[in-house]
Amino acid sequence: MPEIVKSIEIAAPPSRVWQWFASQQALRRWLSPTLEIDLQPAGAYRMLGADGDTWISGQVLELVPEGRLVLSWLEEDAGWVHPGRLVVELTAASGGTRVTLAHDGFAGIGTPTWQRTAEAYRRGLDRHHVLEDLAAAVATGDVPAAVTTDA
Repeated sequence: MPEIVKSIEIAAPPSRVWQWFASQQALRRWLSPTLEIDLQPAGAYRMLGADGDTWISGQVLELVPEGRLVLSWLEEDAGWVHPGRLVVELTAASGGTRVTLAHDGFAGIGTPTWQRTAEAYRRGLDRHHVLEDLAAAVATGDVPAAVTTDA
């Protein structure tokens, strides 16, 4: 099953990088400014994708502080029968933190054109710079405070 993977090394420890995953406000700064998320296992989320046209929704499948965030990933109105997954993993590295982003599960989305979808995600990962946006956010050091609606 194809997996679309990209990694980046950020010059900060995992505890600092994780701060950018720990609240809806922080995630909005680098993932999507439209993100609405109940940041707990089985919590729902919805956001406008990086292309500016596609709405993405799903659930938090796994949340391991300073380790990984796994989301089910469904393109709304695209005919997907089942969601794929987005997996973001943080691992300590000599220069700080290696952040790896992976989209997988394309063969199971239930469309006959899933290979084209996977290829579009491969191209999009290079075009949309999500990990670079995370690195830039971490570099600011200015983590947005969690608000009561993030609880």
